[in-house]
Amino acid sequence: MARHRDIEESNGSGERIGERVRSYADGAAGRANELLQRSREARRLFGQRGRDYSRQLANAAEDFADEANYRYNRLRRQARRHPVATAAIVAGAVGAALLLFSVLRSRDND
Repeated sequence: MARHRDIEESNGSGERIGERVRSYADGAAGRANELLQRSREARRLFGQRGRDYSRQLANAAEDFADEANYRYNRLRRQARRHPVATAAIVAGAVGAALLLFSVLRSRDND
């Protein structure tokens, strides 16, 4: 186990992956907060007429923001605790996307 940790620390890959995960999660959290702000503005615009609808929109946006923050914190903990597993998940996702892209592209050429 110490050998794996030494390899990770020497390459700095764990930190780079952690930074990338944090940047993606920050973007998701920022987008969720933006949607929350938009829902509040929509609620204000609807006024008395659409009170129920605007309340539903605001609640949905708040739920989305809470979920994004929860996922962000969970992802940060996972990246901090298991940087190799995080790298494997990211590599697997990228590999699957590339494989799917190549399969769909080859079907288009036929």
